[in-house]
Amino acid sequence: MVVATDDDKIAECCRGFGADVIMTSESCQNGAERCRDEPLIEPEIIDGIVKALQCSPDAVFSTAVTSLKAEDAFNPNRVKCVIDNLGYAIYYSRGLIPFNKSGKVNSNFPYLIHLGIHSYYAEFLKIYHNLPPIPLQLKEDLEQLKVLENGYKMKVIKVEHEAHRVDVPEDVEKIERYMRDRNLP
Repeated sequence: MVVATDDDKIAECCRGFGADVIMTSESCQNGAERCRDEPLIEPEIIDGIVKALQCSPDAVFSTAVTSLKAEDAFNPNRVKCVIDNLGYAIYYSRGLIPFNKSGKVNSNFPYLIHLGIHSYYAEFLKIYHNLPPIPLQLKEDLEQLKVLENGYKMKVIKVEHEAHRVDVPEDVEKIERYMRDRNLP
């Protein structure tokens, strides 16, 4: 596993469970800029995402989603995604999407959570870097919205994967507990 971060605490934690860590510039605002700063290649993990991009000539970016756990539905650190019938991203949000009038999670709806694994065309990373920040991106603080609002397409694949993210310090404890419970190093 390769992790790109600008945070020493996250790097230390990730090295603790055996991840290779690439330290990126603190000026990187998001994952797209980290990839431009330090390209990451891990074929075993992103093979399907790369193939999805290659099979979608109208997309400049591909990514993965998995089923959202009900406990993460209202967590703003878990990015939700909705896709169209052809597997292209429609929108990303820190809030529950689609939202419904009841304000509750509909257990019959297949909500999706973004896994944070991306594949980009190298040329697009140069374009992305030069695109000005846009209102949706700034409001939600999500780099994917900069892509969508500027009219570019993103191919999304759904994978069966239990999402364990480290977005806030409390997530480190959850990962450590998960690893202890499964006797992982």
